[in-house]
Amino acid sequence: MSVKIDIDDGTSAAPPYEQVRAQIAEQARSGALPAGYRLPTVRGLAESLGLAANTVAKAYRALEADGLIETRGRHGTYVAAAGSAAERELASAAQAYVERTRRLGLGEEAALAAVREALRAAYGG
Repeated sequence: MSVKIDIDDGTSAAPPYEQVRAQIAEQARSGALPAGYRLPTVRGLAESLGLAANTVAKAYRALEADGLIETRGRHGTYVAAAGSAAERELASAAQAYVERTRRLGLGEEAALAAVREALRAAYGG
């Protein structure tokens, strides 16, 4: 088992760090990279992909902020337990959103319509 990442030839609008982040995130969420799997070092992955180490480091920082990976100091970087931190953060953000819409006096339908529109804008749907 290994991390499988394909960086496009420059045709994607997504920068390389985002391509790395998105592909590792998808593999972690799908179980292709199970919880506890040790990821390559930043330098090692950067070298294998032909990217700058800072590019991979930026992707790893974003993944760690999302709770998908965890760095254990000199022991390495590992896939975190099945998105539990990401799910907690999502629930917290949803609760904050609901509280904000209530303070604004908006009803459930208006709140849901705003979320649907934001999701369409974000995911191109």
